[in-house]
Amino acid sequence: MLNKISNDIPLFPLNIVLFPGGRFDLQIFERRYIDLVSHCMRTGTGFGICLLKSGEETSKKNLHQTVHNTGTYANIVDWDQLDSGLLGITIEGAVKFVAQDFWQEDDDVLHASVEFSDIESTEAEVIPSGDQFTALSDLLRNLEDHPLVAERKLTIDYSDLRQLGWRLSELIPLGINVRQELLEMNDPLERLSKIEKLVSDMANNS
Repeated sequence: MLNKISNDIPLFPLNIVLFPGGRFDLQIFERRYIDLVSHCMRTGTGFGICLLKSGEETSKKNLHQTVHNTGTYANIVDWDQLDSGLLGITIEGAVKFVAQDFWQEDDDVLHASVEFSDIESTEAEVIPSGDQFTALSDLLRNLEDHPLVAERKLTIDYSDLRQLGWRLSELIPLGINVRQELLEMNDPLERLSKIEKLVSDMANNS
């Protein structure tokens, strides 16, 4: 799927932080995003998920959205018509990017020119995790058994240092800005070391 990505992409600003390989369910009801999702499903392309800095997820007159520069390009992996009549989609993160420029198109969808990461991608080569983070790997296995996590149908390669960090960043209870900080890290080893400290702090404060 990554070979279809243009460096100029539409963005979906949300109050979430998505990591490569992570999944999230969205309810689509604004016309601009219904059109965007329809286009993506027709063309087999995706869009960028960026954490909001200011503004709200839904469009309001004279309210401007600003987002963090680092986000994740996502593909639509499932969709359904919900009982409410809204369109429900499941997205999956593919590759991290850093946005260089932003602009609003006539359809009110935010776009950006982005640079994609060679390292932070689901198609990058595995980085062996070894035995250094066995405790974090055990923690992730416990989290994966939780019914709400199991519903996401995540595929986790526990031998990959990168995936271990991505999934823990999403699943352990953290503030949204801490998640964004973890996403912005480019070194998977540094990310896991940070997570190790966060988990230790949580245990000491419980």
